[in-house]
Amino acid sequence: MAGTPTHSVTNQPPPLAGYDVFAADRALVEAVERHAGPDVLEEASSELSALGRAAGSAQLQEWAVQANEHPPRLRSHDRYGHRIDEVEFHPAWHRLLGKGVSAGLTGAWVRPSGHVRRAAGFLVWTQVEAGTCCPLSMTHAAVPALRADPRLAAEWEPRLTSTVYDRELRPAAQKSGALMGMGMTEKQGGSDVRANTTEARPLTDPGAYELTGHKWFCSAPMSDAFLVLAQAPGGLTCFLVPRVLPDGSRNVFLLQRLKDKLGNRSNASAEVEFAGTWARRVGEEGAGVRTIIGMVAATRLDCALGSAGLMRQAVTQAVHHCTYREAFGGRLVDKPLMRNVLADLALESEAATTLALRLAAAYDDGGEQERAFLRLAVPAAKYWITKRCAPVAVEAAECLGGNGYVEESGLPRLVRESPLNSIWEGAGNVQALDVVRALRREPGALDACLTEIGRSHGADHRLDRAVKDLFTELADLSDVEGRARRLVERLALVLQGSLLVRYAPAEVADAFCASRLGGDHGASFGTLPTGLDLTSIVERARPAHAD
Repeated sequence: MAGTPTHSVTNQPPPLAGYDVFAADRALVEAVERHAGPDVLEEASSELSALGRAAGSAQLQEWAVQANEHPPRLRSHDRYGHRIDEVEFHPAWHRLLGKGVSAGLTGAWVRPSGHVRRAAGFLVWTQVEAGTCCPLSMTHAAVPALRADPRLAAEWEPRLTSTVYDRELRPAAQKSGALMGMGMTEKQGGSDVRANTTEARPLTDPGAYELTGHKWFCSAPMSDAFLVLAQAPGGLTCFLVPRVLPDGSRNVFLLQRLKDKLGNRSNASAEVEFAGTWARRVGEEGAGVRTIIGMVAATRLDCALGSAGLMRQAVTQAVHHCTYREAFGGRLVDKPLMRNVLADLALESEAATTLALRLAAAYDDGGEQERAFLRLAVPAAKYWITKRCAPVAVEAAECLGGNGYVEESGLPRLVRESPLNSIWEGAGNVQALDVVRALRREPGALDACLTEIGRSHGADHRLDRAVKDLFTELADLSDVEGRARRLVERLALVLQGSLLVRYAPAEVADAFCASRLGGDHGASFGTLPTGLDLTSIVERARPAHAD
C-alpha cells in the first residue's frame, strides 16, 4: 500500500542482504590467501564465497531471526508419561545447523589447509547465527581428544568430520554424520574441574563405566555423544557418553532444565544428571584433563574466531548504515567524528581476524615450533579478542542511534551474544592464569611467541618499544598472578601489532600501532589521534560488494 503523505520513507539505508560475507571482508580474504596452501587456494576461496553468499542471503537472515524468536524447548516426557529427555528446536535451527555441517565446519582435520579454511568459514558463519556454532565447534574440537584412544577415534572421527547432518536420535553406527558435545563443569566447581564429584564405576566390559552425578552446563544436549569428566578409581578421567546405546535404547541422560541465557538463545544449554549412565573411557584413568585439553584448546580458538566474526558483523552493520544515512548536511560516514569511531572499530575487528587466522594456520602446520606457539598464543588471543567483542558490539549499535537499539536491526542480538565467548571455555582469569602456567612450565612456548613477534622487528618504532615493555613484564614472574591480565593483554596486542605491521595496509598498521601500542588513544572508541588515514581504514571495512 502506498505511503500516506505524512509517512514517506527516506534517508534509510538499504537492507544489508544479498552479498558475499566472505568476499566483502578484505582482511579475511587476505588472511586465507596468505595462509592457505597454493594448491587448495582456488578451491577454498570458491567454497568460502559460496558459504559467504549463503550467509549474506535474506533467506538465512530470516532463518536466524526465527531460530532466536523460537528458542528450544525441553520435552522431558512424552504424552504417555515416558521419560524421553529431548529438546525441540525450530526448523530454522536445523536448516542452519545442517548448512554449517555441509560446509565442512567440523571437518578441519581431514582436508589440506583444513584449519584455515574452516576457521574462515566459522568466522563467516558466526555472522549468521552464533548459536549453531556451539555444536559445530564442539564436534570439530572432539577429534584431538578422541585420538587418545585410536580405536574410538577410528570409529567416531569419520562421523564427526562428515558433511552430513542427521538430526535423528539413533545408534551412531547407523548414522553417516554425528555431533559431539562436552560436559565438564559442575555446580560446586565451575572452572575448577578437579573438584568434580561425578563418579565413574568400572563395569565388567573393559573400558566401560557407569556414571553417577551431574553436569551444570551441557550445551547442545541433542548431540549424539558427549565427552565428560568424572572421577574414576584412578582419578579424574575423560569419558565418551553416547545418547543412544548400540542396541537402540536411550542412555540415561536426564535433562533437568534448559538455561535461560542472556544471548545464544537459539542454542540449548542444559543441566544434566547421570544415574547409571553408560560411558566408555577415553585415555587412561587419572589423565582426564590431559586427554580433554586438546578439545578445550580447539574450542578456545573457536571462541576467538567467534568473537572476531561478531565484531566483523557489528562493524559491517555500522559502516553500512553510516554510508547511506545522512545527517547535518552530509553522510554520516563523512563526518570526521563518526569516521574516527568507525575506523577505531574497524581496527579492532581486523586485528582480531588477523590473529585468529594466524592461529588456525599454526594448527595446519602442526610442527613443534607452531605447537609451542599455540600453547601461549591461544589463551592470550582467547582472553583479549573475546574481551574486546562486547564494547565493539555496543559501540556499533550506537552508530545506528535509536535504530541500533531495536531488535529488527539485528544489533541487539549481537550485543547479547558478545560477552559469551569471554565466559565460555574458561573466563578471563582462567585464560590469564593458563598463560602464566605456560610461561613457568614451558619455556619453548615463550620462545615461539617471541620468534613470531621478532619477525616484525624494526618495522615500527612503537611496536619495538611495546616489545621492550613486554620483556620488562616478563623479566620477573615472582608476583605475576596479580598482574596476569595486564601481561596477557600486552602479549596479545604485541602479537596483533606484529602481524598487522607485516600484512595489513600501511594505514591500518600505522593506526593500530599509534593507538594500541603507542598509547595515543582515549578510553573509548573514536579517540584515534590526528594525522591517520581514517578514510582508507573505513573504506577497507565497508562491505563493498553489498550494493
